[in-house]
Amino acid sequence: MKFITLKNVWLSLLLLFFTTIQDAYALHPDCANESTSQQQNRDLLNTNLVGIGIVTIWGITNWEYFSNSPEATSEDWFENDTKTGGADKAGHFYTSYVTTHGLSYMFETWCMKEDDAALYGALSSLAILGYMEIGDSFSPYGFSGEDFIANSIGSLLGYYLYTNPAMARKIDFRWEFGLHPNQGDITTDYENSKYLLALKLNGFEYFSNSFLKHIELQAGYYTRGFDDPLVTKERNVFFGIGLNLTDLFRRHSYKKTATALRYLQVPGTNMEYKRDRNE
Repeated sequence: MKFITLKNVWLSLLLLFFTTIQDAYALHPDCANESTSQQQNRDLLNTNLVGIGIVTIWGITNWEYFSNSPEATSEDWFENDTKTGGADKAGHFYTSYVTTHGLSYMFETWCMKEDDAALYGALSSLAILGYMEIGDSFSPYGFSGEDFIANSIGSLLGYYLYTNPAMARKIDFRWEFGLHPNQGDITTDYENSKYLLALKLNGFEYFSNSFLKHIELQAGYYTRGFDDPLVTKERNVFFGIGLNLTDLFRRHSYKKTATALRYLQVPGTNMEYKRDRNE
């Protein structure tokens, strides 16, 4: 885990990318025919080589890659004595999940079938972010097994929801970034971040024609006070009720915004009940 990092810059780029795309499950309109196996293999190889190349250059420049003999370290999970209380592990999960969807959609625009695009997106996400962990092993940070597991789970669930649109209509994984940033790199500003799962009631036929189609149930996790030894640490699990903005914007033909809101939670659009695990 790094606090001066590009480890989650993939997230920033993909969030920007999501503001320009349409429905992630629609066939791309520019594709008359499926790309050939040779072209797909070339696209897959080039994507991973570019991703790994960027990680390598940045790692050597900023993270002291290849300055140490390889070693592993245990960062633990959500314990109170970790550096972020586990918020970084939620961030790793979320980043790999979003990266899987972003790369999967990109492969679809290159005329791959949806199932193939989703598989290649998940594998590429795991490969690029996994390589980042391997690079860590040759730096003072060390290889984190916990980070690698979180990346793997995020990629797996990203693949599952991308290939199961009926389930994706019910479930979103989101990141909420608050209104008071604490540092320049928002992707690792865990003191201002929340990670949550939203259960969208309009995805269930029973609620789709009632007022409850505008409602979603939420559960998530966030930490506070881990960057300041003078502040009391919090490890908060929360449950909430929110507005289904994804459905609202889609029904009013704002498909790009609706897609972005599948991955972003707008602050102030829900009511939460939190429980601090440190109390």
